[in-house]
Amino acid sequence: MTFLPADTYRLIEESMPIACVDFVLVRQRNGHRELGLILRDSPHGRVWCHLGGRIQRGETIAGAIRRHSRETIGIGPTLPLNPQPDYVYEWFPPDLMPTDGTVSGDDPRKHAIGLSFVVAAEGSPRPRNEGLDFAYFAPSELPANLWPGCRELFALLKLAPLPD
Repeated sequence: MTFLPADTYRLIEESMPIACVDFVLVRQRNGHRELGLILRDSPHGRVWCHLGGRIQRGETIAGAIRRHSRETIGIGPTLPLNPQPDYVYEWFPPDLMPTDGTVSGDDPRKHAIGLSFVVAAEGSPRPRNEGLDFAYFAPSELPANLWPGCRELFALLKLAPLPD
């Protein structure tokens, strides 16, 4: 895989959408679904969000999900050979936010195309690197400090109710 110097990557982020994986860990607890989220520092302050990040050149989608999971919570989920997204969601910086009614998330750093997955949780997640904390939440009890756009993504993935 290729790693780019920070200034080169910044130029790319400012010039074109970045392909990313977004994934929400889910588990069943007492007959109810729970969503596993990480707490992280972000341009929006300290917020809870799903896991994910960019796909590197030469990396498969499954490989990107496993890498981001291992790096952030120390476990790698079992995935099919060619996983297909449950939804394709876009993230925009505020100055590029669509005005046509497109439902999207807010990412001041870049325009990203998120291949979004629901992944069964396996093992004992422990936060590391960007993950400051990890916790499971009932869909009706999501924290108030979610990364802007996560609540809408969870609703589109049919994991949580639509926001008011």
